[in-house]
Amino acid sequence: MTRVLDEARREAPDVPAPLTALMAELDGLDRAGRIEQLIHWADEFAPVPLEVARPPFPEANRAPRCESEAYVFARDRPDGTLDFHFAVESQHALSARVWAVILARTCSGQPLEQVARVSEEAIHGVFGREVSMGKEQGLVGMLELVTRAARARLAARRVPETVAPK
Repeated sequence: MTRVLDEARREAPDVPAPLTALMAELDGLDRAGRIEQLIHWADEFAPVPLEVARPPFPEANRAPRCESEAYVFARDRPDGTLDFHFAVESQHALSARVWAVILARTCSGQPLEQVARVSEEAIHGVFGREVSMGKEQGLVGMLELVTRAARARLAARRVPETVAPK
């Protein structure tokens, strides 16, 4: 796996290496193998921990255009990166659960500059071009909240701290 991550960093240094490696892994599979792997990941979905968020979830965390009622939560890590957690309210939302697992695994703990640059093309790299327009819009909404959280943390770092007068 280390070799795959090293190759991923060389091929796409601007996005998280685990995401690039995951897409490369999926690219090597035929359609049936890809579907099997995605279903396996959906089965690994774990809802947002209660210490992060409890239902009813805030509307601000709801992924726009997502019919599956997916919610994204970003938590700061001591190293300055983020951990991403997800809630998916629909039990039938296989794609949203898969995407949540993938985003949590490949963007949590990664450099914020890279997370902020993950594009919608990653969705096609994972699901292929067959994903329906409606599903794609929901997955894009989830990704938007992830990249927005990374950009917000980066912007906060750039704001100089003001010193209170003594």
